[in-house]
Amino acid sequence: MNYASTFEQLKKETFYNKVRHSDYFVDGYLEGVDRVKKDYRDLFAEYRNHPNVVFLVDPPYLSTDCSTYSRPDYWKLSDYLNVLKTIEDTSYFYFTSNKSQILELCEWMQTRGYCRSPFDGDTLVSVNTSLTHNAGYEDIMIYRNE
Repeated sequence: MNYASTFEQLKKETFYNKVRHSDYFVDGYLEGVDRVKKDYRDLFAEYRNHPNVVFLVDPPYLSTDCSTYSRPDYWKLSDYLNVLKTIEDTSYFYFTSNKSQILELCEWMQTRGYCRSPFDGDTLVSVNTSLTHNAGYEDIMIYRNE
């Protein structure tokens, strides 16, 4: 949960590995699924009106320090809001956690009469995740099937 921006910082960190005890067999799991990777704006514009398309949306958390990303201006509040506007009336899976304040922001906008929350009426699933004996968070997946 920490960032290292230099190799010297990275060398000071401790890593823990969890070894998988058995192989995963996923033959044919994604058969018939086209996976596309490109800028989200181009992707939505190209596939928005296609049938049988579901978007997987996993932006950085709203409160994430983006300074270690490829550009200093990589991800801003306007990007979050643009993504939320873009997924209107589409099928999607949106991943976040309680470490991000995006759900709180959307709820605040709705309760104050600014706009309907983009997640209003969608299905929310959450799982408590424990990182250590005293650190954890809540993983959240929101989805809509139009």
